[in-house]
Amino acid sequence: MHALYDQIILLLTTPLYVLIIGAELLISHLEGVRSYTWKDTFHNFLLSILTGLTDLVMRGVSLLVLTFFFSLSYFKWPHSIAYWIILLLLVDMMHYWLHRLGHQSRFFWAVHVNHHSSVHYNFTTGFRTGVLEPFYSFLFFIPIALAGFPPIDIFFIYSVGQVWAILTHTEKVKKLGWLEYIFVTPSHHRVHHASNPRYLDKNMGTVFIFWDKLFGTFQRELPPQQYEPIRYGITHELENDSIPTLIFHEWAAIMRDMRRKDLSIKQRFMYLFGPPGWSHDGHSMTSEEMRKHENAVTKQQTF
Repeated sequence: MHALYDQIILLLTTPLYVLIIGAELLISHLEGVRSYTWKDTFHNFLLSILTGLTDLVMRGVSLLVLTFFFSLSYFKWPHSIAYWIILLLLVDMMHYWLHRLGHQSRFFWAVHVNHHSSVHYNFTTGFRTGVLEPFYSFLFFIPIALAGFPPIDIFFIYSVGQVWAILTHTEKVKKLGWLEYIFVTPSHHRVHHASNPRYLDKNMGTVFIFWDKLFGTFQRELPPQQYEPIRYGITHELENDSIPTLIFHEWAAIMRDMRRKDLSIKQRFMYLFGPPGWSHDGHSMTSEEMRKHENAVTKQQTF
């Protein structure tokens, strides 16, 4: 049944993806803007395929685990419109915390970082997924299974949310009025993919933006007169953009840091599980430290 849902979603969304990617390419060409490159687009789809293979490997395990916890539930939900709305809210909230963990712990950032590694921002960037994430992402849905929602329905709603997520990866759609208060829009997600200090680790939601407002990670996209233009990608340039480097470069950096001499056990732990950019000697900075540094520089320039 899980595979059937995937096939239905793929069948329905493939023409949509072809249409919107083609439209974005045409608009970019007419504007004289280079929004796509062949190599970057190839990497986006290849990483998506590799993630799909990982998901295929883990599908039986994830279904078995969630089915076990679903069997322990005492709740029975009638299938109604309210049922699907509640399930969508629960899945989106738990994915918010999965996504937030991927930005706040370096161990999980090492998995998620390849999604942010492109310096381009277009619809195909949404396919640039964390190849190793299926090994643990399903664990975040255990509370939902315990709440009485069948794993098949959880997977279906999750897949629907991912379709929405892909649609937010574009520069061609500007702000969307009142929708900005409820849903994650392209404007919100452009902020999320920015490497500018003020924008780092903001707007973690997938479908609904109010999780970020509720849990303190919201940042609106600022006009040019208030802040510098968005720079996409990660805060440090990669040595190369080969697929192995895209997937494993942060793991290699973690190993280099943990092999530093004269580190305490706590410091080694922080290099592995602390926030990305944490360092014991200041050779790198976390996103919060980068924001403080930027604010200090701005104050000095003001005076």
